[in-house]
Amino acid sequence: MKGIPFRMATCVCAIAIFAACGGVQDPAQKPRLSLFVGVDVSGSFVKGGHFDDAIDFLAHYLYAHLHGLGGLEKPNVLFVGSIGGATADEPKTFYPVQTFENKPVGAIAEKLREIFPKEALNPFTDYNAFFEQVALTVKNKNLLMRPISIVMVSDGIPDVKSEAVTDFRILNLQPIERLARSVTLRLLYTDPVTGRQWQTRVRRQRVKIWTQDAAVMRAWKDPGILIPETPFEDQQRFFEWVKDNVDFGVRAQRVTGKP
Repeated sequence: MKGIPFRMATCVCAIAIFAACGGVQDPAQKPRLSLFVGVDVSGSFVKGGHFDDAIDFLAHYLYAHLHGLGGLEKPNVLFVGSIGGATADEPKTFYPVQTFENKPVGAIAEKLREIFPKEALNPFTDYNAFFEQVALTVKNKNLLMRPISIVMVSDGIPDVKSEAVTDFRILNLQPIERLARSVTLRLLYTDPVTGRQWQTRVRRQRVKIWTQDAAVMRAWKDPGILIPETPFEDQQRFFEWVKDNVDFGVRAQRVTGKP
């Protein structure tokens, strides 16, 4: 490099190589992740004892992602909506990122409780309507082919039963199958049996599914994970817990045929 001392040129080249290998994030590089969050306000989930904990966790989770704390991926777009409604196939409002950004964790929790009051129970837990609205939003916002993460806090139990047994065959992931090369569906606050049904019996081609039991989720606020009297920006143990238990990298598993 003409006119640049040898040592300085060597340093510049090393930095360039390091950045190319992913060691330094290009500040001009825009986030690509499309993050969709679904909240179950059905009677079974709200009265099941995990709703308040789920709302508090979501407030911390959203704040951490919106600010890219602890290496958590900052989303390009964020939409939060309810799973289900007063009638089957009822579309629900998707609240955009501006609803939650520039708010502290406590204010995000208050906003979530305002949007999803426990008193306004929805009789239908309609996962299919939620998936269809995700797909429609992705297409309308021209978010196709960007990585998609769908996070749902729910017991995971469809309302439809066949011969008194919960019918997982009604779950239709087809609308979100071809939206992007990477579509991950994360179901939080379920139970082991229901989680296994989602992972092994819900038909899909490309969508990756990860479930986490309510018993595990409730540990997020353990003082050994969310350390008391420590600024949230410094809660590295919490961020690592989220990576290991929620934002876990899931392998694709094709499930076809009859569940």
